[in-house]
Amino acid sequence: MAASSSEIGLFSPWDYVVFAAVLLISAAIGIYYAFAGRGKTTSKEFLTGGRSMTALPVAMSLTASFMSAVTILGTPADVYRYGAMYSIFAISYALVVIICAEIFLPVFYRLNIASTYEYLELRFNRVVRILGTVIFIIEMILYTGIVIYAPALALNQVSGFNLWGAMIATGLVCTFYCTLGGLKAVIWTDAFQIIIMIAGFIAVIIRGVVVQGGIQTIIQDAYYGERLNFWDFDPHPLRRHTFWTIVIGGTFLWTGIYGVNQSQVQRYIACKSRFQAKLSLYINLVGLWAILACAVLSGLILYSVYKECDPWTAKRVSAPDQLMPYLVLDILRNYPGVPGLFVACAYSGTLSTVSSSINALAAVTVEDLIKPYTNLSERKLSWLSKGMSAFYGILCIAMSAIASYMGSVIQAALSIFAMVGGPLLGLFSLGMFLPFCNPLGAIVGLLVGFSMSLWAGIGAQIYPPLPEMSRPLPLSTAACNFSEMVNINITTFTEMPVTIVSEAQAQASERPLLADYWYSLSYLYFSILGTLVTVAVGIIVSLLSGGWKQNINPDYLYKLEDSIFYMFPCCRKSKAEKIEDISWRPHPKTGHENPSFSPDDISLSELK
Repeated sequence: MAASSSEIGLFSPWDYVVFAAVLLISAAIGIYYAFAGRGKTTSKEFLTGGRSMTALPVAMSLTASFMSAVTILGTPADVYRYGAMYSIFAISYALVVIICAEIFLPVFYRLNIASTYEYLELRFNRVVRILGTVIFIIEMILYTGIVIYAPALALNQVSGFNLWGAMIATGLVCTFYCTLGGLKAVIWTDAFQIIIMIAGFIAVIIRGVVVQGGIQTIIQDAYYGERLNFWDFDPHPLRRHTFWTIVIGGTFLWTGIYGVNQSQVQRYIACKSRFQAKLSLYINLVGLWAILACAVLSGLILYSVYKECDPWTAKRVSAPDQLMPYLVLDILRNYPGVPGLFVACAYSGTLSTVSSSINALAAVTVEDLIKPYTNLSERKLSWLSKGMSAFYGILCIAMSAIASYMGSVIQAALSIFAMVGGPLLGLFSLGMFLPFCNPLGAIVGLLVGFSMSLWAGIGAQIYPPLPEMSRPLPLSTAACNFSEMVNINITTFTEMPVTIVSEAQAQASERPLLADYWYSLSYLYFSILGTLVTVAVGIIVSLLSGGWKQNINPDYLYKLEDSIFYMFPCCRKSKAEKIEDISWRPHPKTGHENPSFSPDDISLSELK
């Protein structure tokens, strides 16, 4: 049975030492790259690392960037409430990495661009580029606010540290090293932080297994508690999580993140060759699986420990996302420094994600909204990039206040990516796969797709799906000793979770017809909705407005020979066709040679 809140201590001095050390090392990496890069003051060096990175650190950075505190705190809580079906995301991750490495990466790498949205101007026009950039900026500011809020809530839970003080400290540290060191600092701090994330999870898992008397007990408790619900093949689109919503919806969702999101694309195009860039994505898949396995197992341990006395229902914590830090202080309170390691684990996830977001926001702002309209020198653009990093860092700290009203952090974060990432994925798909799509089709498709996914997503926040659709699993307080219960002293969070209040209000009032159908659509399908509507409308408008008359540079389109599928004889072109394709070099806008054909790949001499 869980310890009462009065029995659970706060941070020890050793916990603060471990936590502070992680922040100091992260800041030190930024300072190092600020001095190491003093002679390289171009915006390209600051934003893309001079395209000199190798696969391993980039892979670790890719994993850390979106395996944030949202994952560390939200995923175990999701498994605790809904079961281990979340682990099916492992299939989605594998599909996403293959799609991104073999389809999207070659196009972006070939064009040698710092911003993914520069592609939209090359393929369509400047208006499409600005629209894509603005939507991306909105997406990342909202998401980063959630990411800053999540670990601040954890630190507030376990140490009594002021919630706003924790959020501001997180944002300032990220802004500091990101502004000083640029992309190289972000990548290397990510590599350091992913190690801390895994170490924090392992500490909880090992202690949890020992406390519960072995992994068999945990699995048995999960089985009898209905938490091992992996294979639900219900095709109903309104079900929150099923095999189909996770595999299909999750693949669309994460392709929008890894395939066209600036934060991720900016990392793998920083590699020194296309081979290294692809390798970074495949190595990253191993990291994604490792973090997912740790998070799911932590959720099962959480249920095994509290199966008879749920701290959330018993009001020992005020939100499900506080369950993991509560568990940490419960089972690790006699091990000074280890609770600090777990909070450092949550903070590492946040530092990596926030710094990635800040760097990406600075990149798209400078490359898409400032550079095309000015004649500033590279030195001035570099300083401007640093200034934008500082600006976005402060803005994201302010936006973190909104996150406190969005309920479950894991669902809120993924919902934002689904609502915004889906239409953007559709927009890039129109450009890469449909030569007849024109700028008018792209603009109308994007706006309609974005409106539809936003309508469904905001409606779902106002009218949350009823329990029969989300299907939370039962929680028990049968073994709780209510006479000893004291609410945890959280100065900022004392009210009931917003999602529960909203559900109660929605059930008590008259729900509109749309609430039980349209608004109850699984949040993982928001991305599919946005993508398909964008593509469908874009195709129709392009065909009606003469898009088939266009003559598109083949470098802007996906080519089968860019992918691993080109190994199959049926997919290969003749040598004459290869030479004809290469003749498009140098790039008509940038003047750069086509980096897709690096020394790691095919050369002209091999074709003769």
